[in-house]
Amino acid sequence: MMGMYDPAGEDLHQLKDKLTSINREQNGEGVDVCVLETAIERTEIGLRVTVFVHYSFTLVFKHFSLYSKYILRNILFMSLFQHKVAMNVKIMDDPGYASNRVHLKQNYGISLPLIDKRKSAPKIVKGLTVGNLSALPASHQMDGPLPILERDARKGILNLIERRLIPPAAKITLESPPVLPKAVLLHEFHKQHWEKLPLAISTNGGVLPKYTRPEYGIRNPLTSFALQLPKSIPPMVPPQPLRNSFLEYDITIYNGIIDRKAPDFLSFKQHYCLSWGSILSFLEHIEKFLKDYAVPLAIIKSKKLMDLISDFELNQRPTRDDLLSVIKNRTTVKRILNQPGQRYKGQHGTDMAATKIQATWRRYQARKAYIHFRQQQWASGVIAISWLLHTHMARVKKTLKESRQRHLENFYIRAKHLAANWNRIRTSRRTIIHIPSLGYSQCIRKAAPDFALQQNLQMGRLCDILDANVDVIYICPLLLSEELLHYYNKVLGLQAAVRSGNPEDMGDLQDRFKILTPEAINSFPGHHMCLATQLKYSPKTIKRIKNLIQGKEAYIIGGLPHKDDLAVADMLNVPILGTEPEVAHLYRTKSGSKRIFASACVPAPPGEYDIYNQQQMLEVLSQLIIDNLGVRRWLFKVDNEFGGNGTAYLDIATHLKCYHWTQKERQRYSTEVWRKKWAHEPALVKISQELPSLLAQHAQPVNEKRFPTWEKFLQTFLSQGGVIEAFPPSENVTNLTVDMLIEPTGDIKIVSSGDQIHADSPLKSSGTTIPQCSVDPAVLNSLCLKIGEACRSRGVLGYFSVDLVTFIHPQTMEQQVWATDLDLSYSDQLAFTQLMLYVTNGNLDGGSSRFKVPLTWKEAKSESVQSEEEETVISSRYAVMSSQLRHSNLTVIYYSVLLQICKAHGIGFDEKQGTIFILYEDRKRYRLGMITIGEDLQGVLMTFARNLFIIHQEISAPNMQGETNFKVSGIGAHNSVLFLAEMQQRVWTLLCILWSAV
Repeated sequence: MMGMYDPAGEDLHQLKDKLTSINREQNGEGVDVCVLETAIERTEIGLRVTVFVHYSFTLVFKHFSLYSKYILRNILFMSLFQHKVAMNVKIMDDPGYASNRVHLKQNYGISLPLIDKRKSAPKIVKGLTVGNLSALPASHQMDGPLPILERDARKGILNLIERRLIPPAAKITLESPPVLPKAVLLHEFHKQHWEKLPLAISTNGGVLPKYTRPEYGIRNPLTSFALQLPKSIPPMVPPQPLRNSFLEYDITIYNGIIDRKAPDFLSFKQHYCLSWGSILSFLEHIEKFLKDYAVPLAIIKSKKLMDLISDFELNQRPTRDDLLSVIKNRTTVKRILNQPGQRYKGQHGTDMAATKIQATWRRYQARKAYIHFRQQQWASGVIAISWLLHTHMARVKKTLKESRQRHLENFYIRAKHLAANWNRIRTSRRTIIHIPSLGYSQCIRKAAPDFALQQNLQMGRLCDILDANVDVIYICPLLLSEELLHYYNKVLGLQAAVRSGNPEDMGDLQDRFKILTPEAINSFPGHHMCLATQLKYSPKTIKRIKNLIQGKEAYIIGGLPHKDDLAVADMLNVPILGTEPEVAHLYRTKSGSKRIFASACVPAPPGEYDIYNQQQMLEVLSQLIIDNLGVRRWLFKVDNEFGGNGTAYLDIATHLKCYHWTQKERQRYSTEVWRKKWAHEPALVKISQELPSLLAQHAQPVNEKRFPTWEKFLQTFLSQGGVIEAFPPSENVTNLTVDMLIEPTGDIKIVSSGDQIHADSPLKSSGTTIPQCSVDPAVLNSLCLKIGEACRSRGVLGYFSVDLVTFIHPQTMEQQVWATDLDLSYSDQLAFTQLMLYVTNGNLDGGSSRFKVPLTWKEAKSESVQSEEEETVISSRYAVMSSQLRHSNLTVIYYSVLLQICKAHGIGFDEKQGTIFILYEDRKRYRLGMITIGEDLQGVLMTFARNLFIIHQEISAPNMQGETNFKVSGIGAHNSVLFLAEMQQRVWTLLCILWSAV
């Protein structure tokens, strides 16, 4: 190998030696800059030559990569050389940089002095200052140059450089370069370019492209290099004519093995030799796949294989769909693959079958254990949650029970205080808190239509301000508009004008009454809560009531008591003029009222109570029919219903087939003999057999909207319990309602009484006429006081009402009065009576059943002409009132328009008589109440019917009559004659009774 020459490296070594000598001579003084500039210039020239050589080799290797394996060592050498050249250029550009100085020190042993300031250099003389070095520099020699043996030279230049036999800065020249750089035109990959490419055969039989030496304007540095190629180059096979790349090769695989000597396989391998590694890996996957499934024959399409190879990587396992996509007979292969157990027919099939069996069994065992574990986990979770809920519910129930017990104890304590101070409280300044709450059970409240409106039918409670010492706080279940509030303010302002007889004396009593609406009515719109519960959850309203009653005597008058009434009373710290909720709910039921009547020894209709199953009902009804053959209709009443909604009836006289036969059997025996079981046993058996079908076909509920069929009524009847009682055996029957008060001191009073008006049904009350005219007041007072005593003995307190029925018995022709129902709450009739007394300044005498009104001076003057003998000017009045008037067409007009229409037709109130409307709410406006007051009963009935007729005509059109009870028998104007005849008959009957008594 020839010696290598590196001018840049020699210059750097000479610069080092010279700097060393200068340092010795000058002892640390500055260095001549001209010497450094000369060394730098010579180094730059050498670097340019080196870069040009590297660039030439790069062009050659770019176009002839086919021969890269023969010159790989030279490329690595050039890469290292290029890196060192770049570093030298960087050093020459900035020799004063600290890192460059360190690099020179480490690699070349040159220590550059610190140059503070560059001096002006003299003119540089060009030329060589040192001779060529034919051996290694002195810095790389230890005892002398090392000889290079022949076996070391065969290992190549790169090995010599790595072993430090050739210095890194040595310049290597190749005597005869194998290739010369030339620009080559790039063509598309077509056959014609391969055929026209000129080839040159090398001395070793290889095929090399034929190039011409390029002509350069400067000396070609490659001529100074001698590149030694390997002596033995493996002979290259002359290329075969290439097939068209668009032709497909079909590679056949038999039993999972590729025939590697097939012509198509060899041609395919030769054609795609550059990417054969990826293709071979993919084919191995296909072979394994086909062996696993024992596929006898598969044909691979090369075109699809090559399309897939571009996306396939060696470290990526192809999917089953990828493998099938390159198979030409894919349908046949798929059919074989889909055969059950095919996987176990291929290679390692027995092992796979055993593995599958084991895996399936283990999976079954694991799944079974997992399911068992999940069931246990679920069960433990359910138990834990149930236990937590149970304990939480138990704590809540315990807390609620303690709270309610505390409320009840406080209720009794306040009740004792109220009883002890009642005489003082009722005559002193006080505040009455009216809460018209209906504390029925949840199912009844939910079934009642417009339950909030049902609780607001007692606006007449405001009239307690008739007593000058009373202020009223009325809790309203509906949000009233300013129009309604203004209307009631005007109505209540009539009292001063009524007393003086001068309409100009109307006053403003807004400071005497307050109408409050709990804010919770908007928070629980669909929960069907009673008013007491809504007030309990309305802290703002509670706080306002506390401020209004602060420092005053106050008590609560509720409706039907509820447990939350006690809670409200506890919050306000005021007593309740009412009954304990449990006692009230026990005796307000139909069965409970029967117990009260039985203990009071008052007459009641024949019947039975506490019926809870169908067999008991059939047996009881059969026996009642046998014992009371004169009763032609039997009533069924649900215990907890109200207002006649839970009532049904059965007419046996017209529908029971054996009824007349039973009457004939009864006539055969005397009364004492008929009572014996053997006498009426055959009739009892026949009646019991007919009753089930008779009830299913002919029993009729009163409220068909609530109970459209007998089956639904029977279900409710048996679930809640009920009574069976007889309907009076008479054509003329009169129902009446008596309101009573048991004061905290124990005194019992009758505060109101009236005869009922039946509009929708003869078994459902729609209004009353006051005072009652159907029963002797003494008889009525005696019965009511007995019932009051029985109620007081059972802890009943406050207001309650009794329903009675009177008729003339057809056999004895004597009047009979039966007690039929008991309601332990403040009634609508009582509220309307309070309003009637307020606007007339009158007095209703319960003992004599007279409604007396003191006359003004103007009225007394006109009255004196007719009755000059009376010392006191007192006039009797009658009133017809109804809280159940409804008309669907009322929703289309406002109340102000309705009042103007009534005023235009002369419907109004003047001189303590006339008509007053009670307005409940102003959103739906389909219900209202009306009171008509007059001097005689017949005139009042005519006025009441006329008012309804006028209102109906004004708000209805011929084609829009609406849904109403204005025109029902007893109400409508066209039936007013019949209704008056009925009332006259009642009065005549009463007169006959009184005459017979005298």
